[in-house]
Amino acid sequence: MIHSAALDRMSPREVHDVLALRVAVFVVEQECAYAEIDGRDVEPDAVHWWSRDDDGALTGYLRVLVEPGVHRIGRVVTPAAARGTGAGAVLMRAALATLPGPVVLGAQVRVQGFYERLGFVVDGPGYDEDGIPHVPMLRASTGAVQERGGSSTSC
Repeated sequence: MIHSAALDRMSPREVHDVLALRVAVFVVEQECAYAEIDGRDVEPDAVHWWSRDDDGALTGYLRVLVEPGVHRIGRVVTPAAARGTGAGAVLMRAALATLPGPVVLGAQVRVQGFYERLGFVVDGPGYDEDGIPHVPMLRASTGAVQERGGSSTSC
């Protein structure tokens, strides 16, 4: 089941679960020592999206921020057990269906194809973030998303 809410509308358990997942993957698994809780989660227009399987296990998370002229998707994450199941693509499609274009994000190069299948294109030179190669990406279209080509792969 897919959920979305501002941080102050999430239950304490939901906040705990998504922050625990973000830290487990971004800080521990990817070995990036940085302040994962960056203050942007509480912005008035920030929307948190997460999904759970039938047993209640968290299967994915992402955050949407409003920036001048664009929506920014970030903190896209799936737990190891949900990777390759399509859970990330389902969550991304649900969020994208609510956003007018343009939408931007910074993609880890290793999952660039995942975002390309969702209609994003590289929109500038690559960069290093915490020792991980990234590329800026843009999706200009709006409305429902049809995944293009190949099998669905979540990140």
